[in-house]
Parts: sequence; structure tokens; C-alpha cells
Amino acid sequence: MRWLRYLGYALGGILLAGCVAFLVAAWIYRDIPAGVLEAKYTTPASRFLNVDGVRIHYRDEGSGPPLVLIHANFASLLSWDDAVESLKNTHRVLRFDMTGHGLTGPDPSGDYSLERTVELTGRFVDALQLEHFSIGGTSLGGTVAMHYTATHPERVDRLILLSPGSLEGRSMQRAGRAVPKAADILKYIAPRALAEFMLTSRFGDPSRVTDKLIDQWYEMWMREGQRAAILARLRSYSSADIVKVTAAIRVPTLILWGEENPQAPVEQAAELRQMLGSAPGVTIITYPGVGHMAAEEAGPAIAKDIQTWLAAPTVRQKESVPP
Repeated sequence: MRWLRYLGYALGGILLAGCVAFLVAAWIYRDIPAGVLEAKYTTPASRFLNVDGVRIHYRDEGSGPPLVLIHANFASLLSWDDAVESLKNTHRVLRFDMTGHGLTGPDPSGDYSLERTVELTGRFVDALQLEHFSIGGTSLGGTVAMHYTATHPERVDRLILLSPGSLEGRSMQRAGRAVPKAADILKYIAPRALAEFMLTSRFGDPSRVTDKLIDQWYEMWMREGQRAAILARLRSYSSADIVKVTAAIRVPTLILWGEENPQAPVEQAAELRQMLGSAPGVTIITYPGVGHMAAEEAGPAIAKDIQTWLAAPTVRQKESVPP
């Protein structure tokens, strides 16, 4: 029938238009070559180190006692820029891009589990021949720092947790959030507005999110292979038994938290302190008006508090002093 033929033409035209639109969008949102991003974001402090097949990008700045810093999910080592400006005056600060982030890029093994991330962290500090150091992390980086510290108490002097991820209650045994198959479209089409939304929804004051920060996040996401790696990490993520992990931590710990954190409420700081029952000393500092992206929002203030805390005698040292 003639109307069926016309309907077929119409559907075919719609399908063709959809395919063309998809191809145009995929071209617009195409990957950025790694070399282009490295030329833009490396500095004289930047280094690359091959660790178990992964070319890890890191920065090594300052001198003094070593301090390893780990960034949040979706971010990069650049998140620590403001804090490091001060911290490098008193410490040797080492920060690295996790796989699927920043200039490190995808893991050839395709493994983005927490276990693999903690393992690579250990191999990274081993490669740098760090025997004793302090370690800190924010959000996902805090989870990685906790896991490493729990299994390597002989290596870690002090632990710094900035709004660490994975804490949603004492009984928390969280598996990664279900990521729908439809999210795979982000491998091909990822608008800058998504990076803007994620940042503004995590800042205590969204008006403080700058175009520079949005572009930084977005461009790092667009590195070749990065979007697939981000989705793979989301699908494989599990914080494991965080109650058991925190109970195994036996080093002085500093907890830092934004009071306007919409993702991890500040009340979790007190809960975390209770979970760190084996730590010889736990200090909590909170920041009014600051959200989940505290490293970007309050870098100088955080650096000052970290320096003051690191300079103070530890509980172990105090106990060793004769009365």
C-alpha cells in the first residue's frame, strides 16, 4: 500500500537523520589526544613513571618529610594546586593522577577496582622508594588512603582524610552504584555542561566555580580512552568493608570536612572518628560554607591546618615523653 511505502520512507529518513546527528555529535565531542593535554597541563614538577604497565603522571614538589596526596573521583592531581602552594614549603609533596584520570589515562589491564587502585598506589610509593610518609586523600582518594594505611601501618606516619568517600553509615558494605547501559553514550557524547553540573552541585557556594576549573575537568575527561575508563571505574567500585578497614588504622588521623557538603554530610566526620577507634589520635576540623570539593574551595586554609597538625607532636610521641 502506498501509505506504508511513505511511512517506510519517513522512518528511514528519521533513522538516517538520527545517524547523521549522532556522527556529528561524536565528532564534536571526540577525544583529545594525550599529547595535547600533556603539553597544556604538565609543569617542571611533572614526572611520568611506569608502574605495572601504567604510565602514571605525578608531581614532585618541595622538600622535607614526604606527603602523598590522592585526588577525588572525576578530578585530577590539579585539585590540590592551591593547597600544595603552601604545603611544598614544609614538605616534599607527591601527588599523582589515578588511572582513568588526569594525564595518567586508562589502565591497560582494564581493571579499575578499588583493590587495583590501592595496589598501584603501593607500587607507586615503592617505586619512589618512600620508606615512611604521611598520606592524604579526598573523596575516593580518602578511601584509597584509608585502605593503604590499614594494610601498611609500618609505612604511614599520619593519615589525612578530606571528606573521604565510602562512608554512608556504620553498616555500609557498599557496592558500586548501578550505572545503566545507556550511560555508554557518554563515551561518544559528553557535553561540557555535565562537568559544570557536577562541580556546581558539589561546591558549598556554586558561584565560586570558575570557567577555568570547568574546562580543566572537562578536558581531562576528554583525554583519549578516559570516558570509558571513568564508566568502568564506576561500575566496578566497591569500598569493601569500610568498618573493618577503619578499625585496622593505627596511625594519628586528621579529618577535614566541609560543613555544606551536599554529598557527604558533615555529621559523618563524628561517625568516622568513632570508627577510627584504634587510631592513637583523631582530630576533626570543619569548614563553614565549604562543600564536597574542599581542596578546590579552601585549599590555603586546608594547607595551613595540615601543616599545623603535621608539625605538632603525635600522640605516640607525647606518650614517650617522661612525666
